[in-house]
Amino acid sequence: MTDRIKKFFQKKKVDAKFKLAGPGHKLSESTLSSQSSNQSRKDAPIKRMGLSEESKVAAEAALSRLSQRRENPAFNTSLAAIQAQVKKELENEKANETASASKSSTTEERKEIEMDLPKNFAASGVYFKCPLISNDILPRDEWKRNIKTFLYEQLEQERGLTACLMIQSCNSNREKIDTCVETLCKYLENIITYPEEEKYQKIRMSNRAFRERVQPLEGAMELLQAAGFVQEKLTNAEGVEEEFLVFHADNVPSVESLTTLIDGLRTAEPIQLELDRNLQVLLPSQAANKVQLPPSFYALSPEEIKREQQLRAEAIERSQMLRTKAMREKDEIREMRKYKFAIIRVRFPDGILLQGTFSVYERYNEIHEFVQENLEHDLPFVLNTPTGHKLIIEEDANKTLIDLRLVPATVLTFAWHSSVAEQIHNSPNKDVYLKPEVMVLVQEIPTTPELLRKLTLSASSSDY
Repeated sequence: MTDRIKKFFQKKKVDAKFKLAGPGHKLSESTLSSQSSNQSRKDAPIKRMGLSEESKVAAEAALSRLSQRRENPAFNTSLAAIQAQVKKELENEKANETASASKSSTTEERKEIEMDLPKNFAASGVYFKCPLISNDILPRDEWKRNIKTFLYEQLEQERGLTACLMIQSCNSNREKIDTCVETLCKYLENIITYPEEEKYQKIRMSNRAFRERVQPLEGAMELLQAAGFVQEKLTNAEGVEEEFLVFHADNVPSVESLTTLIDGLRTAEPIQLELDRNLQVLLPSQAANKVQLPPSFYALSPEEIKREQQLRAEAIERSQMLRTKAMREKDEIREMRKYKFAIIRVRFPDGILLQGTFSVYERYNEIHEFVQENLEHDLPFVLNTPTGHKLIIEEDANKTLIDLRLVPATVLTFAWHSSVAEQIHNSPNKDVYLKPEVMVLVQEIPTTPELLRKLTLSASSSDY
């Protein structure tokens, strides 16, 4: 079943690439004719409709605002500032249309604060990848919507397998998912075991177990349809008509297909998301300004964390003299478990910082590989914690970020391993650390001769 799921996603990827390849041509068609037809399509004038009255008014207003800003020499014309300003204006206009006059000023102040906060955030958020579906990098909530849409689009082609994936991927409560799977498997196993028993071929939809365990979950009804069940109105023992799901053997190829569905229900896993590192390269001044963590890094809401921290601080003050080292370490670990993700920065000897986002339960080996894949030279190195502890891959590879006390954010210092220190010292490119394609990610690079020299060295350096 696992191989079947992999083939399912591979086929979807091939189909997507095929659709993007453009129009096809007949084998008997000459190259010249196809080129001429393509040229005629390119040369054909594109008909555009005129602007509507609303669009004209919006365009005039935009031009008016733009002309006013050009007269203002202090206006920041950087792309980020323009995007933020446009977003703020759109949100303010929408708020003015939908909110009453008494609440509009409060809404605008709140939105201005929200627009200002991200400037101090170490990361704009937490982002994920899903290679099985596409190469997009999106927040978790957006990926959940995309996965749900993707699976619903596949129902007509692979209803049974898709329904199994929907149950696992489109529902959040793990306990309810397991209960639903076991209930569905029981329905199908009864049909296989007792093919002549009519009572096992009908499910009363008003049944409490069905309404609580099966019906509310995404994909459950689709799975029953794939298993041959059809919704019908039947007369019950009291002579009253009510809704039933009735099994029809003609709706499935064979009884063996029900066994395949049971196997799919018990072996299918949720479509997994991969945490994107959100790679950033920062100058020391930028790293000093970007110190706040966004709300998506917390396992609790910021308000809950502040309240709990306040209560804990008061308790510590009362019992500070009685607390042992073990008790303090226990509280420290409990504090770190409030976070789901951590910011790891690696400072190089030239002052440049490499930043990545990690889950608090990832292991040090992931950090080591992250740094290694961005280095210009594949040579041994060590990372030092702020307390001076050397992180050695042989000893710390399987320790989590919580075990190493690297949560919620920390700066590790990079150093070449002692075995290659002399080799690096004698190299003409000893000041080059990161790959050229990584160095170009430095934000707002100042045009200082020293930094330009390092970028030039990075671009022209060769492997040792």
